[in-house]
Amino acid sequence: MEPRESWAALAAGGVAGVCVDLILFPLDTVKTRLQSPQGFRKAGGFRGIYAGVPSTAIGSFPNAAAFFITYENVKSMLHHGSMSYLTPAAHMVAASLGEVVACLIRVPSEVVKQRAQVSPSSSTLRILSHTLYHEGIQGLYRGYKSTVLREIPFSLVQFPLWESLKDLWSWKQGHVVDSWQSAVCGAFAGGFAAAVTTPLDVAKTRIMLAKAGSSNASGNVLAALGGIWRTQGLSGLFAGVVPRMAAISLGGFIFLGTYEKTRQLLL
Repeated sequence: MEPRESWAALAAGGVAGVCVDLILFPLDTVKTRLQSPQGFRKAGGFRGIYAGVPSTAIGSFPNAAAFFITYENVKSMLHHGSMSYLTPAAHMVAASLGEVVACLIRVPSEVVKQRAQVSPSSSTLRILSHTLYHEGIQGLYRGYKSTVLREIPFSLVQFPLWESLKDLWSWKQGHVVDSWQSAVCGAFAGGFAAAVTTPLDVAKTRIMLAKAGSSNASGNVLAALGGIWRTQGLSGLFAGVVPRMAAISLGGFIFLGTYEKTRQLLL
């Protein structure tokens, strides 16, 4: 991959990340509060719907940029000399490595954001300082493992599906898809991936919101899933699935469409 292409992927990914995260922030707040252990109303209901937005605004660009520069470079390396039937596997590996790198930036931002979303009376700065004082840097990485375990399955579904839908549409119409067509493919791929990975998202939310010293604070994803299943059943595991699917479908449209359009403009 040429340096110009890498810089285009980095910039386009950053722009796309900021756009989608800020536009869809209210839906994300609703989803987080539906998944919180205290319940939607006690977590704030529809009050302070933009609580935690500073954390997202700061973390979005470097998070998405890190993902796409890793994704595009790994995909480019794996495509050289590979057979066409291995292409989905190359997309899976590239997306997985992209998520591992991006989560190093995403998780601290996500921890502060989600705690602010369920405590709308506290400022983002106050929550950040409280977390650092009581839990240290490791407190900001609470849920790193559960986030990676959520994001990798999500990306294993979303990105090969997105790339395959684009290839199918390109083949049907006889030319490469436009950015809006890529956005439509992204919306479908994102919504489907969001639905099947919702239980992992609920577990991640519970771990990030757990009080220090509690069982969920240990970060054990299977234990968190088991606890949710025992207390709330299937409905608990799929709490917030509708706003999550809505947000990620719309997010996939904006995110991947903006990425493709910005990248085309830069190349």
